[in-house]
Amino acid sequence: MSDSIGDTTAPEIETETESEVETGSDSVAEAAVGDEADPTITTVDNPVVKANELTVHYDDVQALQPVSMGIPQGEVTAIIGPSGCGKSTFLRCINRMNDLVDSAQMDGELLFKGKNVYDDDVDPVALRRKIGMVFQKPNPFPKSIYDNVAYGLNVRGDDENLDERVERALKRAALWDEVKDQLDESGLELSGGQQQRLCIARAIAADPEVILMDEPASALDPVATSKIEDLIAELAEDYTVIVVTHNMQQAARISDKTAVFLTGGKLVEFDNTQKIFENPDHQRVEDYITGKFG
Repeated sequence: MSDSIGDTTAPEIETETESEVETGSDSVAEAAVGDEADPTITTVDNPVVKANELTVHYDDVQALQPVSMGIPQGEVTAIIGPSGCGKSTFLRCINRMNDLVDSAQMDGELLFKGKNVYDDDVDPVALRRKIGMVFQKPNPFPKSIYDNVAYGLNVRGDDENLDERVERALKRAALWDEVKDQLDESGLELSGGQQQRLCIARAIAADPEVILMDEPASALDPVATSKIEDLIAELAEDYTVIVVTHNMQQAARISDKTAVFLTGGKLVEFDNTQKIFENPDHQRVEDYITGKFG
């Protein structure tokens, strides 16, 4: 079966429920004074993901002001900002998870490898095979560890060398050594950190090109968080990783580039992570990073 994102015959796969998707009803406040300066956006050559004047509304509420930026391939990009600034809304546009919200309306372009993912001929299910997602709260299916990882492959009838591919995904997710003798046991029996790594294994088993992570360590203890951060660095060797995080120290540790969204759903600055944290162009970004607000 074709993996083209324009393949409209791809079978449905189980996705997160609408309750998992940010509604945006309470996520937008008036833009703070000082946010009106033009954003500083570093240009990326041949981006794998690119937004062109992308906006999002939930009914009459604007959750995302026009965003234009390119995400580099093969790097970790962090998206930071205070609660309700549009970080997760932007992330969920990339693989069309906002389609699950009836009130959501997207305008502008979101390009994946030069193709607008909102074109009529793009199948969102096929798109999500190429752009996997890991959510804030671990959400393993009520199935065995093995079946969790193999789920997407089984649904699309792609069961060749399944054992090897499940093992490879679990190894890439740094979980194999911990679960190799209990693959038939329920994924729900794992610890929170293990469940999150199981969800990562499930995402990468489908061999995506991009992995989206929406605060993947926010619900985990420090030890489990450290394992997730180490894993993100390893995944960047094979995938493009885009991570939303409230934890600025985490963004500084794990990312190559950082995008800063501030109040009102506005992208204010996007640059190399070191530049953002050591010498940002915008005073509001510096104030946020140094803890003066947010």
